[in-house]
Amino acid sequence: MTAGEGDDMATTKTSSSTDPRVDAYIDALPDWQQAICREVRDLLHAADPAVEETIKRSVQPYFVLDGNVAALLAAKDHVTVFLYDGGLTPDPAGIIDGGHGNETGRFITIRRGQPIDAPAMTAIFRHIVATNRAGGWRKVKAGR
Repeated sequence: MTAGEGDDMATTKTSSSTDPRVDAYIDALPDWQQAICREVRDLLHAADPAVEETIKRSVQPYFVLDGNVAALLAAKDHVTVFLYDGGLTPDPAGIIDGGHGNETGRFITIRRGQPIDAPAMTAIFRHIVATNRAGGWRKVKAGR
């Protein structure tokens, strides 16, 4: 699917894994950003059905499982997917385009009409979840 071109993905989430405040955040966005956010949201839940949603910093959607996994932020001409990985997650497809060298996380910028590499993004989310389950990126980094 191309970012912003509708949202035909079937959703198998349970109502307990979604947060109506995240729905409200997404619903207030332009259609193309809604499509991007919904697709990323679906990928996060597909990566691990135990991922939960919440709102932090008053309005920003966060996806958590034993720590932060990702967050969404819609800007004027793109959507940013923040990744809370401590820089540990492999990115063989090269979709992580910012925050390199940042101590706590990096990000993926998705613009209108840009294809979303669902397999690569799902693999990144799964790696972050596994790192969180292993005690979090700080503990994993300290053990290296």
